[in-house]
Amino acid sequence: MAEFRDQDLSGSTFAHVRLNGSTIEDADLSEMTIRNASMASADFRGVMFPDVRMRGVGFRDAEIDGEIEGRLVINGVDVAPLIEAELNRLDPDRALLSPDDADGFRAAWAMLERRWAALVDRARTLPPEQLHASVGGEWSFIQTLRHLAFATECWLLRAIEGDPRPWQPLSLPWDEAPPTEGVPEDRDAQPDLDTALALRLDRATRVRDYMSALTDEELARMTVPVTEPGWPEPESYLVRDCLLAILREEWEHRRFAERDLDELAARDDG
Repeated sequence: MAEFRDQDLSGSTFAHVRLNGSTIEDADLSEMTIRNASMASADFRGVMFPDVRMRGVGFRDAEIDGEIEGRLVINGVDVAPLIEAELNRLDPDRALLSPDDADGFRAAWAMLERRWAALVDRARTLPPEQLHASVGGEWSFIQTLRHLAFATECWLLRAIEGDPRPWQPLSLPWDEAPPTEGVPEDRDAQPDLDTALALRLDRATRVRDYMSALTDEELARMTVPVTEPGWPEPESYLVRDCLLAILREEWEHRRFAERDLDELAARDDG
């Protein structure tokens, strides 16, 4: 089959072609026009859809799991507020993830530490090898802990506190992260739970300590950008936005990990 790598195909036209089973990675598909196409059983991961318009489309047994910013209009109805309200109804702790002040951030972080502690206790009841198991191609429980350490290093240690290279060797960036000198990328490492937790808890403690002294004035401060390459990009960020990124990473990955532990436990029972 044909392979297209490191090519600029902007403005190309593909008509009467079959792309069944194709893989598209690290591609800029903005401003594309797709008409009369079948995407049956397509799998989208890490794909952004800003300002997308879909007309005459059909969904059957579709599943969408992602972040909604602004409006999401389906058949003339903005469903984003409805989804937010229902998610908060299903789990009232979720409402804490949009704090307005420093006290709100402290309450959100305390909730997350409580929920994660319970999840780690549950993980300890599973066979150690299952904590390295992937469910549906997603990160294992151990990899999730490593990634959360990375998220804290990025948004607290680097963006807010100004450490240009805060990453530990076991920290795990997202799968599509571009290779960058100094940024770890060892997805295949398999530390045991206690080793991964040691890194994870060290980073969580750094967040707790920072939150303990957080003020409303600090939330409104713009960070001083670092100059070295890495993530996040060497730019200035609102402290509040950096902390929100940490809260959301913690919440979403806890949700995914909880879902996957359910699956792993069911396998063990079977």
